[in-house]
Amino acid sequence: AKYTAVNMTSSASFISLILVSSLLLASHLSLTSAQATPPLVRGLSYSFYSANCPSLETTIRDYLREIISSDFRAAPGLLRVHFHDCFVQGCDASVLLEGSTGNPSERDAPPNLTLQARAFVLINELRNRIHRACGPIVSCADITAIAARDAVFLSGGPDYRVPLGRRDGLNFATRDATLANLPFFGSNAQQLITDLAAKGMDATDLVAISGGHTIGQSNCASFSARLFPQDPTMDTAFGNSLRRVCPSITSSGITDLDVRTPRVFDNAYYVDLVNRQGLFTSDQDLFTDTTTRPIVTRFANNQTLFFQQFVFSMIKMSMLNVSTGTQGEIRTDCSRRNGATTYLKTSVDEEEGKKAAF
Repeated sequence: AKYTAVNMTSSASFISLILVSSLLLASHLSLTSAQATPPLVRGLSYSFYSANCPSLETTIRDYLREIISSDFRAAPGLLRVHFHDCFVQGCDASVLLEGSTGNPSERDAPPNLTLQARAFVLINELRNRIHRACGPIVSCADITAIAARDAVFLSGGPDYRVPLGRRDGLNFATRDATLANLPFFGSNAQQLITDLAAKGMDATDLVAISGGHTIGQSNCASFSARLFPQDPTMDTAFGNSLRRVCPSITSSGITDLDVRTPRVFDNAYYVDLVNRQGLFTSDQDLFTDTTTRPIVTRFANNQTLFFQQFVFSMIKMSMLNVSTGTQGEIRTDCSRRNGATTYLKTSVDEEEGKKAAF
């Protein structure tokens, strides 16, 4: 799966200067009201739970700060779940639903088999804490979106406000629908542009959200086809280092997505691409392709610009095909639908729900 999220020294001093200067620009960027954000989808707002669950975002951030400080892998895991949720039938937490042998869920589709099992556990634990504090009024879809934002921020990336008010979907997508909607790591840039255009996102959005690969890891199966034989767009020394991790086409090793600063959310991913050190075809072709190459170059030279665009594109993605108002439900367990007799009395439903309804 594409969205998901070897340490090498560049031989080009110019690229080293780009990296150093961009890292110094900002380790964090807070999105202010003066900066551009996408128009909100009707039913979502930045203050949706301010009266009913004022501790919501503090609860999530405090818990994830503790988790990520002890196990950094949780950060890319949470970010990737949000990507995989939104690209398949919208940001409705359908990827969190468990299936069965006779009725496999989105989680059982091949692109989602590599999602971190712990990420699902963490989201459900967050739901437990929030529902204990506020009652069952916050959706798993909203929790997933906030957790992804905090995963970025706690890794050194930008902080930003998340529009809230999503409801949880009642059904998960089929295996075929999941395969058809998740961008593929073996796709070239033009195919990815076409895939995202179908969701109302453009080439700049594509390059920006691909920057999520500045944190995280991948296994050999996702990129070994580029090694045997070596893809000519790949830096030779980089390919040699990857073959030490994956000595054969069937190897099962794991490597970082970003060879420079794999535990920091920054613009080094784009510097990797400029140096032909992108791990996936879908990464490296962003620099090879003439449409997306100028965007990659700008982000490689300017971390602040990347952060601003990443925030814009993430908010845009987080509003894809959302359910709001009286649609869907507020799950009492993120991994399964509420029972037929379950009734959730929420203080949001009476007033906010009416305002949010389509």
